[in-house]
Amino acid sequence: MELKKIGVLSIQGSVVEHVQILRRIGGVEASKVYLPEDLEGLDGLIIPGGESTTIGKLAVIYDLLEPIKSFAKTKPVLGTCAGMVLMAAELHQDRQDQPLLGVMDIVVERNAFGRQVNSFETELDFNGLENGLSVPFHAVFIRAPKIVRIGSNVRVLARLPDGTAVAAIENKLMVTSFHPELTSDLRIHRYFVNLAG
Repeated sequence: MELKKIGVLSIQGSVVEHVQILRRIGGVEASKVYLPEDLEGLDGLIIPGGESTTIGKLAVIYDLLEPIKSFAKTKPVLGTCAGMVLMAAELHQDRQDQPLLGVMDIVVERNAFGRQVNSFETELDFNGLENGLSVPFHAVFIRAPKIVRIGSNVRVLARLPDGTAVAAIENKLMVTSFHPELTSDLRIHRYFVNLAG
């Protein structure tokens, strides 16, 4: 079986945690992406959680925005927390200078649940995951965004009990409000790797 090569955008955020999880999945080679040429030969890309404004501005400085947009037209991309913000088409009621990739037809509200002290963990039913409706995914929310509007081609994969959408997919583009890399559960990363296969 051919190795799937998955890159992790490595200019800021929880890079190491994503790389470690990918390395625990069989048939996957994880690589760090710092520059546009690092995208060559990848089967998929993860944009990690971190500080969305910082990641966006650094992506501009390193000329990564347009190459990642082009990559996302044909290859799978997973955005977690800040990565979800960057992938959104639009931000809800946000006036800050935030560069966006705009590759996914969703509107996102940043820091939707409050500050760091309002971080929380919860169990989520997750459509499409292996046993995703019988074995909930333990989700870690840290200064998390939420999806406030989805386009017609976007499918919600997980919601909080109040109905808030916190994971979604559009073709091969996938986002989560939470940090799947901060748990020992490999299922979301496996799901994403399968999109590249």
